Amino acid sequence: MTGAEQLVILLDVDDTLLDNDRFSADLGNELEQRFGVAERDRYWAIYDELRKALGYADYLGSLQRFRNGLDNHPALLGMSDFLLDYPFEQRLYPGAMETLAHLRTLGRPVILSDGDVVFQPRKVHRAGLWDALHGDVLIYVHKQQMLDGMQQRYPAAHYVMVDDKPQILADMKRLMGAHLTTVWVRQGHYAAAAASQHIEPAPDMEIACIAELCGRKLGDFLQA
Repeated sequence: MTGAEQLVILLDVDDTLLDNDRFSADLGNELEQRFGVAERDRYWAIYDELRKALGYADYLGSLQRFRNGLDNHPALLGMSDFLLDYPFEQRLYPGAMETLAHLRTLGRPVILSDGDVVFQPRKVHRAGLWDALHGDVLIYVHKQQMLDGMQQRYPAAHYVMVDDKPQILADMKRLMGAHLTTVWVRQGHYAAAAASQHIEPAPDMEIACIAELCGRKLGDFLQA
């Protein structure tokens, strides 16, 4: 295919390449230390409300609403530094960078993530993923609804999607069919919650951790 890759390997970020559950736990601990248990719980209630309304995690938007009643609290403005300067490079799963380097020998790895337009790109930069993939990063509100745009940006003969949420993989598979190989990486709380669910269509491949992809060859993805 002229101007197209043979294989584009799409990778989610949270709980796929990095341990976002650990970040959430650290954020909760920080909120509790600065403001107490009740205020910590209020932040997460705001977060849950926004996630249901927006369809993605909005940590900064939650903090903006959380400030109500706390404008004079001496610890409030420090939460900005905690979020924007959080060391996401320390939360990469073991072998994540090595896996990206291996996948580059098979095709073109590209981040395809849900998220807001400020914090999620910041997370990708802080983790070192932006540089590792030479800026091949797509962040949408709902990535499974933007597959046409993704294919316009990165045309390919075949695609692979690696994600910790099997329902998103199933949604994408229904839209792209045999043009897409879906890989469920069973990391994080979303994957654990989905373990007992019946997902149709089922993922084409399952792996326990992202580092398992280092042992995969091109044919493994095409045959699946």
